This record gives sequence, structure tokens and C-alpha cells, in this order.
Amino acid sequence: MSLLRVATYNIHKGVQGLGPVRRLEIHNLGHAVEQLDADVVCLQEVRKVHRREERYFTQWPELPQAEFLCPEGYFAVYQTNARTRHGEHGNALLSRWPVVSQGHEDMSDHRFEQRGLLHVQVEVKRRNVHVIVLHLGLIAGSRLRQIEQLGRYIEREVPRKAPLVVAGDLNDWGAKLRPAMHKLGLQDFVGERANTYPSRLPITQLDFVYARGMKPAGLQVPRGRIWWRMSDHLPLIADFKL
Repeated sequence: MSLLRVATYNIHKGVQGLGPVRRLEIHNLGHAVEQLDADVVCLQEVRKVHRREERYFTQWPELPQAEFLCPEGYFAVYQTNARTRHGEHGNALLSRWPVVSQGHEDMSDHRFEQRGLLHVQVEVKRRNVHVIVLHLGLIAGSRLRQIEQLGRYIEREVPRKAPLVVAGDLNDWGAKLRPAMHKLGLQDFVGERANTYPSRLPITQLDFVYARGMKPAGLQVPRGRIWWRMSDHLPLIADFKL
């Protein structure tokens, strides 16, 4: 039996701080993604382009962030969720395994938050594994409706017996969405507290990795100054037995 390692990480668009003291962290994040050593890395708040930041930072990468962060030998998939005055951002998936297909669905619950899911099918040792990357809303009612929408999407797009991973920044204070995820047949590893937010002094877990058709085998959160400087979230790494 082999292990599948899945990481999820909200990278805060590769920039930390506000106004004139903000700093570019995308290069450090590139090293961090490699250090995760995950088979699949699910990323949120990933910039495709931002014209104002390009002018502000002299070392702004020429490549879109998903491609820039992609380790050598990995495959990168990106999908825009939000378009703003200066650019656009969304979810991304980096995979050590070949990508078979990709899909997307708008999950915006109201006009103030642009949200979406990224659905990628990867081939892991001749088995197709479905991975859905999420970044849910800030309002509790929105999150519940988005999980209901997720359930309808899975029913429609993912074969019942196919291994499935759902990962991302769920904005789920107190793991209140866990019962709803269980109803969808999705389980996560529950052990010691895996707080991921805020990165400097993490008091809660907002980031989760759930799976169906695989057994949760472990969970870890990298900690320390080098990690809390790069984003307002810490990454979450989850292992599953295939």
C-alpha cells in the first residue's frame, strides 16, 4: 500500500505586509513548496497577473505564480476565481503525477466574494485520483451553501468509486463543516491540533485536506519564523493510504 501526500497552502498572493512596508515572498515560497515534498500541492490566493505589483516590485516574476512555484518535474494547473482592477487570482494545483484533465465551477455565493473550485484528475501509479481545490467564503452561511454545491458537483463529475481529495482554505473556524463533509463520504485525519492561522501565532485550523476512498494516515504543519514570514497561513500536509 502506497502513501499519497497532499499539501494545501494559502500563499496570500506571494506578498506579505501592507502599503509601503509590504514585501515580496514569492521566491521564498518557491523554496517552501519544494520543501513540502508533496505529491500534490493545492494552492489558494495565487496570482496570474497583477499590473500594479509588477510595477512596484523589481523582482516580480515574469511567469504567472502557479508556473513560477512549480518544482522541476511537476505539472501546474491554474484557474482564475477573481478578477480585480489590476489583475486576477485563483486556485492552483501542482502535481508530481501526470494531469489527466481539469475542470472548474464558479462557487460565488454573493457579489462581494468571487469564489470557485478547481477540479484536477491526476494519474497516480496507473490509478486516476480526483483532486478538488477550494477556497470557501468568509460568511458561515455561504460556506454551508458552497459545501452543498460541492456535493452536487461531486455527484455529477466524480465516479463513486474513484479516489477523491478535497483540499484548501475552507475558512472553517472550529471545524464546523466536518459533519457536512462526512455526509459526502469525506474524511480527514483527526489527531493533535493542526492550527494553520494566523501563521505567526496559529490559534485555529482554517485549512483542511479531506479524502474519499483513501485512509487518512497523518497530518503535519511546518512551523517557525521562516514559515510565518511567507504568508498569513501555514501550510498543511496530509498523508493518505491509497
